[in-house]
Amino acid sequence: MAKSEPTLNVNSISRISAGTVIKGEIQSPYDIRIDGTFEGRVQTKGRVVIGESANVKGDVICENADLWGKMEGNLYVKDTLSLMEGCTMEGNLHIKRLSVELGSTFNGNCKMITEQEFNQVAGIDVPKADVKAQK
Repeated sequence: MAKSEPTLNVNSISRISAGTVIKGEIQSPYDIRIDGTFEGRVQTKGRVVIGESANVKGDVICENADLWGKMEGNLYVKDTLSLMEGCTMEGNLHIKRLSVELGSTFNGNCKMITEQEFNQVAGIDVPKADVKAQK
């Protein structure tokens, strides 16, 4: 019996389509793709993709992020942020790893953070024993 590959449930990806405008706060355990306009705060345990037609203003807190469109605000990424060719980022990056393609635009500050620093920003409780061990 062959080991089966995990299947991705397309309903587990939240999507804001091009032409859609949303203001507010989004919290999700799943991946989020934004192709429209969003103003507010996004927090997910998954990946955030800001598509080519997207315009995002606010804070994004996520595991990984791919930026193709425009963003103004703060990005907090637990693992890897990819700034893709043609994107525009105005704001502050708080990330573990950064990938930058030629032709991307970034104006702001960049700070490399640890997983503990990310957890504090994301509001994830860190057991006190772990805090003492990391000092």
